[in-house]
Amino acid sequence: MLPLLLALAAGPPDPAPPPRLVGEPVVLATPTGTLHGTLDLPPGPGPWPAVVLHPGSGPTDRDGNQVGMRNNSLKQVGRALAAPGVAVLRVDKRGVGASRKALAREEDIRLDTYAADLAGWVRWLRADGRFTKVGLVGHSEGALIALLAAGEAKPDAVVSLCGPGRRLGDVLREQLEKAPRAQLPPDLHDASRMILSELETGATVKDPPVLLASLFRPSVQPYLISALRHDPAALAAAYPGPLLAVTGTTDIQVPTADGDRLAAARPGVRHVSVAGMNHVLKAVPTTDRAAQLRAYNDPSSPPHPELVGPVADFLRAALGAK
Repeated sequence: MLPLLLALAAGPPDPAPPPRLVGEPVVLATPTGTLHGTLDLPPGPGPWPAVVLHPGSGPTDRDGNQVGMRNNSLKQVGRALAAPGVAVLRVDKRGVGASRKALAREEDIRLDTYAADLAGWVRWLRADGRFTKVGLVGHSEGALIALLAAGEAKPDAVVSLCGPGRRLGDVLREQLEKAPRAQLPPDLHDASRMILSELETGATVKDPPVLLASLFRPSVQPYLISALRHDPAALAAAYPGPLLAVTGTTDIQVPTADGDRLAAARPGVRHVSVAGMNHVLKAVPTTDRAAQLRAYNDPSSPPHPELVGPVADFLRAALGAK
């Protein structure tokens, strides 16, 4: 208990803080298993506009993490967007995290499967009286999935966060071979080109080189074939609603030119290029690989300070703020 004089000197107590953001666990039942997600709810009373935030490629979970990579990027972005009034549903895609039991075999998954699941989540939000308009936010490959899902889900707005503007084959070739994104030694370039060319025709490749097996293992090839045939710019041109592309100038996976391509797909598409933002949405002023890898594994660093404002403003305008 404070002495009386000190209590008087302190003045009246501060008003009660607003309710804390709620990380509410939610589930979506599907014929082939249960999908799981987390709702980040705004601090004020509803109803609120809402978005589904879809993670990127590989075993990336609703927080933006995977084994060997923990940065909490999507968890941070979800909570940051909820603070000014947009509810965010972050999801574990089929086969990942808490949704892993919804996928029995890796070879059964397709890009279209993820898009159908995303449309299911949109229907779930629209059936909940706490929410008004519903949008989609996709990170990296999740942006391609969001654009593909838009045909069925008919969202009220779409945001591409560091998403591709070209076919996946072109993006992969650049990531694997060209500096500063090159991830393969030159002696593997010919093999990776051959495999990608085969997959683009719809054919699978037996016994890929051991050093390429993590990317081109036979069980993942059906998924790659399904993803390679989609052109994000064509999907953007077909989507009639508000669309925002956000890229980072120090992204070593998807360059800002991909955002330009999405913006050129049709009139009205906006592109925001964030100076010094990398692929996991953090402030990294250089493309130096060591500095990048530190950010990929730093859950304490916040999202880039110039990211959340433009995205929140776009969503509040497109979805209707209270």
